[in-house]
Amino acid sequence: MAAQCCCRKAPGAEAAPARPPPEPPPALDVASASSAQLFRLRHLQLGLELRPEARELAGCLVLELCALRPAPRALVLDTHPALRLHSAAFRAPAAAAAEPPCAFAFAAPGPAPPPPLPAFPEAPGAEPACCPLAFRVDPFTDYGSSLTVTLPPELQAHQPFQVILRYTSTDAPAIWWLDPELTYGSAKPFVFTQGHSVCNRSFFPCFDTPAVKCTYSAVVKAPSGVQVLMSATRSTYVEEEGVYHFHMEHPVPAYLVALVAGDLQPADIGPRSRVWAEPCLLPTATSKLSGAVEQWLSAAERLYGPYMWGRYDIVFLPPSFPIVAMENPCLTFIISSILESDEFLVIDVIHEVAHSWFGNAVTNATWEEMWLSEGLATYAQRRITTETYGAAFTCLETAFRLDALHRQMKLLGEDSPVSKLQVKLEPGVNPSHLMNLFTYEKGYCFVYYLSQLCGDPQRFDDFLRAYVDKYKFTSVVAQDLLDSFLSFFPELKEQSVDCRAGLEFERWLNATGPPLAEPDLSQGSSLTRPVEALFRLWTAEPLDQAAASASAIDISKWRTFQTALFLDRLLDGSPLPQEVVTSLSQCYSSLLDSMNAEIRIRWLQIVVRNDYYPDLHRVRRFLESQMSRMYTIPLYEDLCTGALKSFALEVFYQTQGRLHPNLRRTIQQILSQGLGPGAEQGGAVADADADPPALLLGDEAPSSAISLRDVNVSA
Repeated sequence: MAAQCCCRKAPGAEAAPARPPPEPPPALDVASASSAQLFRLRHLQLGLELRPEARELAGCLVLELCALRPAPRALVLDTHPALRLHSAAFRAPAAAAAEPPCAFAFAAPGPAPPPPLPAFPEAPGAEPACCPLAFRVDPFTDYGSSLTVTLPPELQAHQPFQVILRYTSTDAPAIWWLDPELTYGSAKPFVFTQGHSVCNRSFFPCFDTPAVKCTYSAVVKAPSGVQVLMSATRSTYVEEEGVYHFHMEHPVPAYLVALVAGDLQPADIGPRSRVWAEPCLLPTATSKLSGAVEQWLSAAERLYGPYMWGRYDIVFLPPSFPIVAMENPCLTFIISSILESDEFLVIDVIHEVAHSWFGNAVTNATWEEMWLSEGLATYAQRRITTETYGAAFTCLETAFRLDALHRQMKLLGEDSPVSKLQVKLEPGVNPSHLMNLFTYEKGYCFVYYLSQLCGDPQRFDDFLRAYVDKYKFTSVVAQDLLDSFLSFFPELKEQSVDCRAGLEFERWLNATGPPLAEPDLSQGSSLTRPVEALFRLWTAEPLDQAAASASAIDISKWRTFQTALFLDRLLDGSPLPQEVVTSLSQCYSSLLDSMNAEIRIRWLQIVVRNDYYPDLHRVRRFLESQMSRMYTIPLYEDLCTGALKSFALEVFYQTQGRLHPNLRRTIQQILSQGLGPGAEQGGAVADADADPPALLLGDEAPSSAISLRDVNVSA
């Protein structure tokens, strides 16, 4: 793999080793402006200083590179308008070889402006150590820019060199700064990064494409009392210097370089796992996951081979975290709001565990084939849940997700191009817009179909283990997976299973519409039949109210996914007859009040879509208690597409001060669209006190056609 140890012996110490055979260039990625195909990225080093009061990150980036052909004129990197580059420099091979890894020094505080930046010291005895380079920044897309750094003309092919960049990043889409009041403890500021899909170009200049992987090191300085964590295999804290040191020894793509800092405390939950959370959340997080993560890791290892990343830690982030979970290697990020929903928490964490093999170790080379990570991770997740919780539970969760997939299919139409597994990414289109349930569930169905072709789940597990072993720490395309599959099962290749009429592999990849085949979920019938029976009772025409109300089915004993599936189907049928909604409320509303947020939001969406005024106080109470976009946006969307727009405006006016500026802006857009022209003049929607943040990738006001609950999946 391209990444190697950055510690090299001085020239002349020994005979030069034979040059390794050339590696194939990275796959072309239209979402990247970079010249990644012309260079080999060996290692990157980051020196970072966190400045919460200014909402600014100061950085020094050292890229260790070699050109794949002689005399490249320039190095082109992905960057972002939020990132201001201060200088660029070149370090020759001799100087680079003498430099120890990650030898950053932080300048003493000086007068402002400009603020002091992390400085990379000159290598002792090197003449010259560095030379300045010219650079320019050009527009690329609405989610990034291109940085062109002019290189010395005498650079030779395969000659190691370093490019050193000093920069500051303010209001960056990848970097979320939270004031103390937006945390649970309200004690200290909080910051986290979210790189998927193409946000990390605003964190540091990079080859922002999943086709390029490298190891990285980092030194981070933060305010006193703030705990810093990164997605790294090793970390240390030097108290006398007040800095954290991190090292990731395995190559990862740029989007998996992640950082979080705040009032975080740890608790061990297994021999190689711990949770990090704010002090007030730590007991709950520990009790929910103690012992369980090791059970899931062990099950995954039995299926797919050794866990490669050393530790598997989890950090719970405040409700402002924009997605449910993110599989950053060694350190899964997960939204703390999910802690109250046990079954959703289990599935989300297991999904991220599965990404350790599928997505992190073996990565899709382009954003056009995200199913290679998400579809395989979803399949592996369900194999793990089957091993640990049984087939019935796995089938129930699968039925719940496939219901959502078909819901999305009806809304988008069967000819929607985003329903393909190989989605054509047009230049300028944000890859984040390609994330949908097809990536997960249609991808899962294809992988499940492959497993059925070989006739034995255990044999297919063996294949996936061999696939991971062959391609670990690299990036792949779909053809790599399918060629490996047919090579592992030569008898299937002889049968031409890739060309079976109606189920051709090419059709799986490039046909729009629903999956060509779906799994047999009959093993979950003991859990899904009661849901179907109760749904039929409540949707019968005419309604037998006495029979429905007196049903012997006690949903208080149901699993969360059963109740969620029942409510989703009622929601799909809304608006319902008013007498049905009234009876449902009389039977279930008090019980649902005591359930977790995943259940409550579904009932409240039924209330809103049916304009059921007697339960609006429950909607208000829910929105007053929630700061997460996963639980607020769906309700505001429904409120603004129905007859309750003024109610939505009133609730938002009373609660907006507790919301992150990005979420506040999104809801403002929803309210403005729902209320029509001039709605802001009342003063409740336009928030003069909020600093308008940079547009978060994917944070524009969502289309009302697709509810957020249908795309609210872990990354």
